[in-house]
Amino acid sequence: MIDGRVIKAAYFAAEKHKTQRRKDTEKTPYINHPLALANVLAVECGIDDVEVICGALLHDTIEDTKTTEDELLESFGEQITRIVLEVTDDKTLDKVERKEAQVSHAPHISDQAKLVKLADKISNLRDISASPPFDWSVERKQEYFDWAARVIDGLRGVHPELEALFDQVYSNRPSAEPHSEPESKAAMTPEQLKAKQAEFRRMALKGIREMGPETLANKRS
Repeated sequence: MIDGRVIKAAYFAAEKHKTQRRKDTEKTPYINHPLALANVLAVECGIDDVEVICGALLHDTIEDTKTTEDELLESFGEQITRIVLEVTDDKTLDKVERKEAQVSHAPHISDQAKLVKLADKISNLRDISASPPFDWSVERKQEYFDWAARVIDGLRGVHPELEALFDQVYSNRPSAEPHSEPESKAAMTPEQLKAKQAEFRRMALKGIREMGPETLANKRS
């Protein structure tokens, strides 16, 4: 029989994230992300701890919505709320400090929270590999992969199967793009295409100025 808390958590998260979108190219609904975590845990790795699955579904509600700790406590109790709080970033810190805090805190969170954090990083790396934000360079993707690996290093020993899955996903770390191959227009975003066109126009105008009026007159005759 399905534990009603899982359905309740999924519905709660869907309501809280309903106006949000992911930063991927397709701008997919944000709820896809917590659902992906639950799928990694329950389906791919066979984890049946209901508190962990609910924590995964709710893991971004306090950090990224107006949900309060008291609201989670009232709806889901102390254990699930604790898991969510353990994986919630302190938004009073700047971005660099928050990322370093994840690395330093990782070894000290509960085993249940470690499972959620592992699933979160697996899901994020998959998303970056499949459909990254359009403005992310290869270097930025590589930096995220490497930072995620530092976080996971502090979680190891809690679930070998999840850790092996992370390692498998990390093996797809983006490599440097070859500079010798021209960039396909079909693969460019509209913003990138406009930038390329503007660059071409600047080069063309520069070439005309360097040729001078006499050269241009000879070419027309």
